[in-house]
Amino acid sequence: MLQEKKAIGVFDSGVGGLTVVRALRERLPRENIVYFGDTARVPYGTKSRNTIEQFSGQIVEFLLEQQVKVLVIACNTIAAVAGTKIRQMAGKMPVIDVIGAGAEAAIAASTTGKIGVIATSTTVNSKAYPKAIEERKHLWQDKFAVCRVFSEACSVLVPLIEEGWLDNEVTRLALREYLPPLLQEKIDTLILGCTHYPLIKPLLAEEAKGINLVDSSTTTAEAVYRVLWEKNLLNNQEEKPDYRFFVSDIPLRFRAIGEQFLQFPLEQLEMISL
Repeated sequence: MLQEKKAIGVFDSGVGGLTVVRALRERLPRENIVYFGDTARVPYGTKSRNTIEQFSGQIVEFLLEQQVKVLVIACNTIAAVAGTKIRQMAGKMPVIDVIGAGAEAAIAASTTGKIGVIATSTTVNSKAYPKAIEERKHLWQDKFAVCRVFSEACSVLVPLIEEGWLDNEVTRLALREYLPPLLQEKIDTLILGCTHYPLIKPLLAEEAKGINLVDSSTTTAEAVYRVLWEKNLLNNQEEKPDYRFFVSDIPLRFRAIGEQFLQFPLEQLEMISL
């Protein structure tokens, strides 16, 4: 197979990474995509570093067997905890993750330098977003004297979203528990530090009125475009792109939630054991 015709490999702990797939489909409509969601073992955000690294390694091995040309870590927890290991496994293959893309988008969106992050406990404890923003000081030092990041761990949101409770009073009440400490800091920008969270973006917009909501799916798609262009790997063929979806379990609502959010049918959905 020609290198440029190989698929983009995207993976996540569950359904949330489909937000990145949708953004990739819109930005790179000719690219083939292989997606893996570890729906049998979600959520990752409460698991140990060793477990996350082990599970992530199994997923990467599977995607490399599919002969992908680039890996996209569409899970903030995996990116925060296992990013280094994944890049070692990938060798010279490009690896794009949502944290760097989200940090850059937040810096661009903020006018006060007060940025909030909601994420899983593991992502928050890793301090991945504060580190990523500090590493990009060259992007904000002319805008703000100080750039401060305030983080809140939201451990129940992923299970609620996986349950399909996207517009539900229980989910709204959970947000009303998590958001006040961030709003009290007068943040002007909020990073949705889990790719599941854009699925409840309408609720977030209602509960965090006037706040810039940053979901890194679109900026991740742009980063993938740039790296494929730089490495001359863009697929310019006219054939209809191939989208394949693999999961470690098929919850009753997975297909319904996936199709609702992707806005196209999940025709090639297969369950596999790693």
